[in-house]
Amino acid sequence: MQVSVEKTSELSRKMTVSLPDDVVQEKMTERLKSLARGVKVDGFRPGKAPQQVIKKLYGERIRQEVAGDLIQTTLSKALQEQDLKPAGYPQIELAEEVDGFRYIAEFEVYPEISLENVGQLKVVRPVSSVQETDVNGMIDKLKEQRKTWQIVERASQAHDLITITFSGISDGENFTDGKVENYQIEIGSKRMIPGFEDQLIGLTTGENKTFEVSFPDQYGNEKLAGKLAKFEVEVVSIEEPVLPEIDEDFIKAYGIEDGSVESFRLDVKENMQRELERALRGKLKNSLMDALYENIKINIPKVLVDQEIDSLMKPYIDNAKKRKLKIEDLNIPLDSFESQAKRRVALGLILGEIIRKNDIKLDAEKVRSTIEDMAKSYERPADVVNWYYSDESRLADVQQMVLEDQTVEWLTSQVNVSEEELAFSDVLGQEG
Repeated sequence: MQVSVEKTSELSRKMTVSLPDDVVQEKMTERLKSLARGVKVDGFRPGKAPQQVIKKLYGERIRQEVAGDLIQTTLSKALQEQDLKPAGYPQIELAEEVDGFRYIAEFEVYPEISLENVGQLKVVRPVSSVQETDVNGMIDKLKEQRKTWQIVERASQAHDLITITFSGISDGENFTDGKVENYQIEIGSKRMIPGFEDQLIGLTTGENKTFEVSFPDQYGNEKLAGKLAKFEVEVVSIEEPVLPEIDEDFIKAYGIEDGSVESFRLDVKENMQRELERALRGKLKNSLMDALYENIKINIPKVLVDQEIDSLMKPYIDNAKKRKLKIEDLNIPLDSFESQAKRRVALGLILGEIIRKNDIKLDAEKVRSTIEDMAKSYERPADVVNWYYSDESRLADVQQMVLEDQTVEWLTSQVNVSEEELAFSDVLGQEG
């Protein structure tokens, strides 16, 4: 076997593999004998047809099969001999050859990655804690989730639940299919188009109002986008929110068996602490990934970027199929997919090199503790743990996450880290 390699670009390679004629003929003879034993040829008993007859009838098929076998048996050996690692499966082209067999394999190789600058990277580690005021805010949110409504006889105001009957006209055409009866809106929820809910403040039960607001320019219905609309509204009823008391029944509804406020606040705080630690780890990881991507420059194999784009687009393509639409009709921003794919591929290669060069091994105990920690927020944690360990693909997802976390820990010990104090609400992106 003769192998030659041509470097066609920074990452692209063209490898030519040549085999002598005797190797080809030996394979052809083996395949002819094997085929002759099983095929039926008119005028001959099974397995008794001469090889020249078999070759005449099945020669092209045999040549294709032999070519496939030779490529399969020599490609990996040739790559190994040349110390080449393709980033994707090579494109194979058979070359014309009078004697013997020759093919050309074109592919991209993985880039060389230098980690010399890792120790000079600068990242910001966010730090935070759960304060009692944060716990109060979370309990207020839990109360809000369990609020009830009661009818009031007063003018409507923000946060009321108002029931209306309304109709809408734009360009002289009714777009609400007549009237919409008994439609409920929580004023301030921003469910309606901008300006609509503001017009509902200060109304009383039975009152009628006519007003005009414009649909947003990017409204989903192109026929109405950017258009002025005239609405006629009749108020059916007005209800105000009633927040529950933090009593034993309320507390037990959240799984706190003793029903005490102290146990409830402790449980809320522990859950918040877990979420906070998760979010802090995520922010630190993002900071590290940004630093790696900005400072460690590598050539990215196009084949890997294309594969990543396909992976990112798959949910959109599946959605289009379900809705019986063409993918072009979804107006998908392909440029954003490409930049996202390049980042993910680059970081995957860089992290892989860090793991390899520093011999970072997956810690099975950390995998177990991570799964147990994830299971704590469920009613039956043991069942959740078993659920992960009963499926290899689910377990593999957690293992990958833990290995990345271990790599982040290693990186944190190598780079220049400064700390930034943040409020709980800033870390979680919530209002206090």
